[in-house]
Amino acid sequence: MTSPIEKLREFGYELPAPKAPVASYVPVNRSGNMLYVSGQLSANETGVVTGLLGDNMNVVQGGNAAELAALNILSQIVHGAGVPLEDIKRIVKITVLVASTPEFTEQHLVANGCSNMLVAVLGDKGKHARAAFGVASLPFGAAVEIEAVVEV
Repeated sequence: MTSPIEKLREFGYELPAPKAPVASYVPVNRSGNMLYVSGQLSANETGVVTGLLGDNMNVVQGGNAAELAALNILSQIVHGAGVPLEDIKRIVKITVLVASTPEFTEQHLVANGCSNMLVAVLGDKGKHARAAFGVASLPFGAAVEIEAVVEV
């Protein structure tokens, strides 16, 4: 059986070090068997992926940005909360914020970048409820920010 980390590698990713908080909050908070992962930006080792959907980014680029945010969520679970990916019972819900123009209406397709990755890496445990909506801007000009509720 392929482990979640091996499945991440199939996507071409290694689990990165967690991103430090940029304001007065904790990146992941545990209450009982629930983890609440603060919004994770579309960022990698070279920095924040910036853009505005409907202006200078297309749906594919937005989906790739959402995939990076999903990777950062998994990093916070493992490194921030100290929970191995194998110990996740399920991803309960994600909330996807997409920096987009008022005319852009495909936030749900951008969110699929995160959703598809979570299911590919975690199987049925990665299936979740979600909300996806457009916002005028995100911190550091990020294209996508995603928060998650996770049962462990």
